[in-house]
This record gives sequence, C-alpha cells and structure tokens, in this order.
Amino acid sequence: MVRQQKFAIGALAVGTGILLALAAGGIWGGLRLNLTPSYPVGIWRIQPLDRAAVVGDLVFICPPNTPAFVMGVERGYLPTGPCPSGTAPLIKTVVAVAGQVVCIAGTIVIDGVVLPNSGLRSTDADGRPLAAFVGGQVPPGSVFLHSDFGGSYDSRYFGPLPADGILGLAAPVYVLAP
Repeated sequence: MVRQQKFAIGALAVGTGILLALAAGGIWGGLRLNLTPSYPVGIWRIQPLDRAAVVGDLVFICPPNTPAFVMGVERGYLPTGPCPSGTAPLIKTVVAVAGQVVCIAGTIVIDGVVLPNSGLRSTDADGRPLAAFVGGQVPPGSVFLHSDFGGSYDSRYFGPLPADGILGLAAPVYVLAP
C-alpha cells in the first residue's frame, strides 16, 4: 500500500512539473495552446513579425475591447484570456490590408476577387443571429482576418482589426492534423 501511495505521489509530481513547464513555456517562450477549430488544435508559437503584416500571414492577434468581442466571449465563440477584449489571442489569416476593398454579399469579395471558403452564416450554431460586417475599404493601420473554417468568428462578422494588435506570426509546434 505504501508503495502505491509513493507511486501516485510521484506521478502527480511529474504531471504537475510538466504542466508548470508548459505554462512557463507559454509565458516566456511565446507558446500558446489552440483548442478552437479555426486552425489545428495543438501547441503554437508566436514568432516575431518585424514588418507590416501582408496578405497570407497567419497571425496571432489581440482583438480590441469592442461590443463584438464582448458578445463573442459571452456566446462562447472565443476563450477568455489576457487581451484587452478579455479574450485569448486569435489565430487568423490576413486576407486584406489597408486600402483594399472588402464587399460582403453571401461571401467575401476582396478587390473584386471572391475569397474561397468565405460563406457567411446568418445564425450561429445555437440559432442566435449573426450580423455580417457591412464591408468597405480596410482603413489605414488595419487588417481583415479570415479562417477557412465555416464556423469561424472572424472579420466576416467583426470587420477589420487594428494591426497594432498583432502579436506575431503563428507557427505550429505540435498540432493535430484536422
């Protein structure tokens, strides 16, 4: 019996050590755990971005504290976290930058080109109404974000975000294939 207790205590200590190491890696090593379906589930790293974001960049971004993100947290679209909006950083692909024109009419059209996998939903998975972004020119200092996942809460619904919220590029470290 004593041997089993020692083993259980040892296993608990090792497990705790692993969790603490992962937490430290997240804090000091730029690691983040993605549990949302917008991109593969797993461990991701925030890599420095020493230039302006461009179309095609996969980024981590902290959204601003706006009603769209308060609603996103309240409805469970976004996990809570350390960003000003009260959310965890989002992983999204930059699909338009300042000056580009975004039209929304059932799908996203950027500068006259339809964005694949960009259909809009009028309701969420629980039947609650979703309002689409009205479209327009992406303002200076902003980016328009997207995920190919149909249920993604992205710029289709909340519009462009300030580019100064970008934490860096998102690089997979250990992810599960979709």
